[in-house]
Amino acid sequence: MCGIAGIFHAETPKPVDPARIARMTDALAHRGPDGSGVWTNQGVGLGHRRLSIIDIAGSPQPMHSADGRAVIVFNGEIYNFRELRRELEQAGFTFRTSGDTEVILAAWQKWGPDCLSRLDGMFAFAIFDIATRRLFLARDRFGVKPLFLAHLSDGSIAFASELKGLLAHPLLRRRVNPQAIEAYMAWGYVPDTHSILAGVEKLPAGHFWLMEQGRAPGRPQRWWDISFAERERGSEADLSAQLVHLLREGVRSRMVADVPLGAFLSGGVDSSGVVALMAEASHKPVQTCSIGFDVAAYDETSYARQVAAKFGADHQERIVATDDFAAIDALAAMFDEPFADASALPTWRVCQLARERVTVALSGDGADEAFAGYRRQVFHHHEERARGILPAGLRAPLFGALGRAWPKADWAPRPLRAKATLLALAESGEEGYARGLSVTLPDARRALYAESFAASLDGFRAENELIALMRSAPGRSGLDRAQYADLTFWMPGDILTKVDRTSMAVSLEAREPLLDHRLVEFAARLPEGMRVQGGIGKYLLKKTLERYLPHDILYRPKQGFVTPIAEWLRGPLADASRGIASGSLAQTGFFDAKAIAAMAEAHIGGRADHSRTLWQLLMLEKSLGRLGVSA
Repeated sequence: MCGIAGIFHAETPKPVDPARIARMTDALAHRGPDGSGVWTNQGVGLGHRRLSIIDIAGSPQPMHSADGRAVIVFNGEIYNFRELRRELEQAGFTFRTSGDTEVILAAWQKWGPDCLSRLDGMFAFAIFDIATRRLFLARDRFGVKPLFLAHLSDGSIAFASELKGLLAHPLLRRRVNPQAIEAYMAWGYVPDTHSILAGVEKLPAGHFWLMEQGRAPGRPQRWWDISFAERERGSEADLSAQLVHLLREGVRSRMVADVPLGAFLSGGVDSSGVVALMAEASHKPVQTCSIGFDVAAYDETSYARQVAAKFGADHQERIVATDDFAAIDALAAMFDEPFADASALPTWRVCQLARERVTVALSGDGADEAFAGYRRQVFHHHEERARGILPAGLRAPLFGALGRAWPKADWAPRPLRAKATLLALAESGEEGYARGLSVTLPDARRALYAESFAASLDGFRAENELIALMRSAPGRSGLDRAQYADLTFWMPGDILTKVDRTSMAVSLEAREPLLDHRLVEFAARLPEGMRVQGGIGKYLLKKTLERYLPHDILYRPKQGFVTPIAEWLRGPLADASRGIASGSLAQTGFFDAKAIAAMAEAHIGGRADHSRTLWQLLMLEKSLGRLGVSA
């Protein structure tokens, strides 16, 4: 795993200062503490920071092809590089190293952009073809590895693995993108469709950008998409047999490393399944690690311990105090852009624990998105059935009136918290799903915005992007469209960003075997009944894993990493809650200070639970303060 950066002058090739590239890569040193390199040519510069995983002694970057005609900087892992290497050797290519980087270079020279469909892995890379003066930027199918881009005033395009790499460039303007604020307040993260800074964008997952010197740079092109339009045929037993084969292949391919390797183990279905399959494929005990909490309601270590014992894992756990809020500033520094998923904190802590013993850790991320494991997906599946029975002309007035009248009882048992469901049933499936995903709903956001900031949005509403994405999704049903949105919008912006930044902050490589693209493509073709049955999501995955895991691991209520932010913001962070209304965020002019103050007092006084919105505002304040941005 590594960090990359570069500068490219497309239309007018100007000299690139190597020191400037070095400063950009130095800002990414945490992603690659084992080595660094810079290469420049007329109108182009490439930089690299290396975390050695495969071919530790070899494969320095930037790397030249064997014929010297192309140069690459690469962040990620290609899991099928040995098979590709054999195929390329048969085609006449020779190799000087034993790693995957040189294989990508040869694949580019053999197949051009079509090489991407042959790569099984997670990656973001840049190849400059010296002979044709073309720059090729590419990002993996799901967006596991990030790539930020900036259009600069001198006509160049700069790129880096993280925003902090671009911030090291003196020509980058630090001006806020108002639409990114609106998107962040809706989702709790800045999705890949935006960047917090105007003039900065992200290369979307499954896209490449091919530019040639002397020509206008054009735009990125999609090279891969996930489709839910087809359906697998076969009995449950047949589908389960196919699934277990794909699971094994996904896990085993990601166990290749020349450094110590282990796994995160929460005690949930997905990480437990990964550990079970690792134990099946390994002659040695699997090294696992778990984070627990000093409050029983938030702690899952007993389940992780049970799984570790079952498979003879070499298990390590650490208890984290629930008052671990002192790390907020460190989180803001990791993410650069505002990021309000509070599970980032325990994710960082488990990465720190893993890094004490291993350099690579496998996770269970991706299964909920691919197999319909989120509660919201199961609810949406059943809501869509109700929408199919009742016409919109009846649903909108009936459920809309009931939803508006129903109390917002966050404190009540789940069956009595029907307000969100009623309001969702009054809307289209896409609008209802967007409502369910939103952290702070449109009316609540607008109540917090200053009038001038609301006007600057020019009618932009964050949910409209998700709604449009779902309506154009390649799928047959509402569940298909919801999962497509989760895989292409939610997952790269939230889940994969969280894991990438927290793992890279401690120079740990995290791998997601349940995001093997063949496995996800299979999951997308499953009949709906093999994804959701009754109230059970991930139906076929759980049935398949019954041969490995105990019933109480597979079918207990989903918990996930929980951080007690509501208690923090009423207790030890109460002053920070109050301070938002008068602090640096208030000085930006984006928000109505009186509205924020009233929200904070209602939360601190226990009259309402505004913890998620207050946490968003607090993390936004920290982020903007670090970025030193202007309106």
